[in-house]
Amino acid sequence: MILVTGASGHFGTATINFLIEKGIEATTIKALVRNETAADAFKKIGVGVAIGDYDDYDSLVSAFKNVEKLLLVSGSDVMQRLSQHQNVINAAKEANVKHLVYTSFQRKNETETSPLWIVAQSHIQTEKWIKESGIAYTILKNNLYMDFLPGFIGEKVVETGAIYVPAENGKVSAVLRSEMAEAAATILATSGHTGKEYNFTNSEAVSYQDMAQIISDVTGVTISYNSPTVDAYEKTMSNYGMPAEVIGIFSSFAKAQAEGELDLESSDLEVLLGRKPVSTKDFLSNLHGQK
Repeated sequence: MILVTGASGHFGTATINFLIEKGIEATTIKALVRNETAADAFKKIGVGVAIGDYDDYDSLVSAFKNVEKLLLVSGSDVMQRLSQHQNVINAAKEANVKHLVYTSFQRKNETETSPLWIVAQSHIQTEKWIKESGIAYTILKNNLYMDFLPGFIGEKVVETGAIYVPAENGKVSAVLRSEMAEAAATILATSGHTGKEYNFTNSEAVSYQDMAQIISDVTGVTISYNSPTVDAYEKTMSNYGMPAEVIGIFSSFAKAQAEGELDLESSDLEVLLGRKPVSTKDFLSNLHGQK
């Protein structure tokens, strides 16, 4: 039995769909969801359902019974994530789960000086707990979702003619979330991944200047790239009515990109997918109307 946590989220749902595409019987897959409403879609395709919550330890132990492989999709509540992940790991151990696959994140700086420390801290500690648990494991170090690039570039970049983000000359190796989920499904569906740490990052890193040029070439509109100070960026975003929490997330990731935190090229995904992952150039070209 394979269990996917966070099953109603984008990553979890995609992973389950890819497992079925790869020939895994729906009846041998279980989706962990928080309520019956979220369970309906999975029941319709024959996937088993367990009602559970990262904050409810007993529900997790019950859900994990007879599970051989468990995909722990990291919690979205950053402030509660650490205690939630501890519950999942301890429950998996109590339920005798044989293999735990965890969606962590890409980084180079593992100290408090990292712009992403609020995110990094819980992932680093979770990885440590998993390795100490005695459960066979696989760690997936996810780079930035390519799906989020429009948020950094600007949804109306062609109209404004400018990319405005404090990433300086930093590069990012973003990957489509769906391709990360497909690779995760491959790991769950096959053997030989015990003790492995995979870099779910692209085979090419690009800067925002590169992205500006790609969009310019595709649209015929000259797009400039401006890298303001973080303070100027946050003030500008605030003036546009963006919530402070969202501004904080975007500025932290922008600073991380400026410092090269997400600039790592790897062939891990290419090997797992059996093809090169979608490039930033192709993604942006398709997004802006050119096949």
